[in-house]
Amino acid sequence: MAASHLFVCIILCIYYSVAHGGDDEHGFVTVLTSRSFQPEAAECSTTRVNLEPSRATVSLPLAHWHGPCAPLQTSEKPSFTERLRRSRARANYIRSRASTRTVSTQAGNDANVTIPAHLGGSVDSLEYVVTMGLGTPPVRQVVLMDTGSDLSWVQCAPCNSTACYPQKDPLFDPSKSSTYAAIPCSAGACRNLTADDYGDGCVTSGGASQCAFAIEYGDGSHTRGVYSKETLTLAPGVTVEDFHFGCADDQEGSNDKYDGLVGLGGAPESLVVQTSSVYGSAFSYCLPAQNSEAGFLALGGAPSANTSGFLFTPMRVEEATFYVVTLTGVSVGGKQLDIPPAVFSQGMIVDSGTVITELPHTAYAALRSAFRSAMSAYPLLPPSEDLDTCYNLTGFSNVTVPTVALTFDGGATMDLDVPNGILLEGCLAFQEAGPDDFPGILGNVNQRTFEVHYDVSHGKVGFRAGAC
Repeated sequence: MAASHLFVCIILCIYYSVAHGGDDEHGFVTVLTSRSFQPEAAECSTTRVNLEPSRATVSLPLAHWHGPCAPLQTSEKPSFTERLRRSRARANYIRSRASTRTVSTQAGNDANVTIPAHLGGSVDSLEYVVTMGLGTPPVRQVVLMDTGSDLSWVQCAPCNSTACYPQKDPLFDPSKSSTYAAIPCSAGACRNLTADDYGDGCVTSGGASQCAFAIEYGDGSHTRGVYSKETLTLAPGVTVEDFHFGCADDQEGSNDKYDGLVGLGGAPESLVVQTSSVYGSAFSYCLPAQNSEAGFLALGGAPSANTSGFLFTPMRVEEATFYVVTLTGVSVGGKQLDIPPAVFSQGMIVDSGTVITELPHTAYAALRSAFRSAMSAYPLLPPSEDLDTCYNLTGFSNVTVPTVALTFDGGATMDLDVPNGILLEGCLAFQEAGPDDFPGILGNVNQRTFEVHYDVSHGKVGFRAGAC
């Protein structure tokens, strides 16, 4: 879909409150629109962040490095179609890896740390980023937050323009850190890296044999370099000693000028597992609705007394990395759709990096039909290669949008944010994953404004509405 199809901005301004009844006059929200596309606010806002103070010992409102909360700005941005293409490639790759093999980690204590997260649309993608410090003294690194991968990495000097992509921040220079060390090829950590399919043999530097890593991503890009350890600063005074990460000096693909990536998957290389002795194999995040608003990434488990705002559903870890829940129902406009339970038998992968939620054929067909019926007053655009339910809202002073709710095993229900959790650039933020025996993926648009809490050691995921 071309950029010219950005007909209207649906502003977060609720005309009347959501009603949760089941008859025709309920289950809808009217939102005000403008007659032309309106950019997001130029000023940074943290007023919507609602992190419970007792659940975290550190909370630092850091900014998106290209958003209004940061001094550096950029006008570079790929097309909406290109973003969706990358997201679909990622989703296909994740599905190809997912299986029924599960793993677990040990429980820890209730210590917590919080790092604000911001929507990464301003770094040429619709993913989310956090800011951390690497090395001694710490050097700022703006990294993608990714629940669908494990090994963290940053671009490292020396690396020329043909081997690495340009980024806004200076490259991390290991030679200027007093705590950096390359991991020897003979180390157990290097053998484990190979066992987890991240190993890339050995490289020789200064007469020493160093552990090499390689990562292939779903969009066809790759990252290679030296597996290393360093001090990671999560927030002032909060550090992770000997944090294992990739020091990358060879990049290929459509990367987006961010400094690197922090992996939050379930494998041993992830930040979650590496810090499990301190933060208890638990983390949460809240993805903000707009670039101009802040969210957060929190490491640590919620004390049981402070989970009353969450609705929990059982969760399993598949292929050592992916967090999987079971969807049991979908509602549109307050009405439950007639979808056989067997359609959801392969589960839903909860992913912070995939943009659009993908549902098996029967479930998506039912959702699309109900949503189109509820939006029949507005002109439907011809289907594009990526999305098939997009609207021309030009000339409408307000638009009435049906609510959409996702219900998971155990009864946990996400009443998606209206409109930012349902519509993306005037399009329904869902698409078909494939046949009914395909797993689905819960994309990041649907997750907006929810705190999504992953309690890995207890095998559950919780959702708390209105967290940012």
